[in-house]
Amino acid sequence: MNNEMHLQFRAISENESFARVAVAAFIAQLDPTMDELTEIKTVVSEAVTNAIIHGYENNENGIVYISVTIDGHYVELEIRDEGLGIMDIEEAKQPLFTTKPELERSGMGFTIMENFMDEMTVDSHPNQGTVIRLKKHLSKAKALSN
Repeated sequence: MNNEMHLQFRAISENESFARVAVAAFIAQLDPTMDELTEIKTVVSEAVTNAIIHGYENNENGIVYISVTIDGHYVELEIRDEGLGIMDIEEAKQPLFTTKPELERSGMGFTIMENFMDEMTVDSHPNQGTVIRLKKHLSKAKALSN
């Protein structure tokens, strides 16, 4: 049986750390390694920060949605916004690409997500938002009992 968690919160930078901690607390039931936990927390941070800064351009009226599904030894994450969307996903996924150089953004968010997770898909449409889906196999995760 799968276990799921769903969150939604205002798109303000103060909520990024909440998202990291909430997701980490939820997946802790699988007893992930410290590296796996750190990687997932980092990925959540990158995706939420992208939604806040790029999706909503720091417009505090936006909402970020996170869904986490535990399926056996797999953790599946979905981070979604209803913001501006990404004009060119392939360009946005290039290392060091950023649309906000004035904010000293590194442009490594998608690269980090791809390197830390087993699978990543990005769906985005202008003025309709972005959905990032991520999947990771946890090496020594405990199987959940039904």
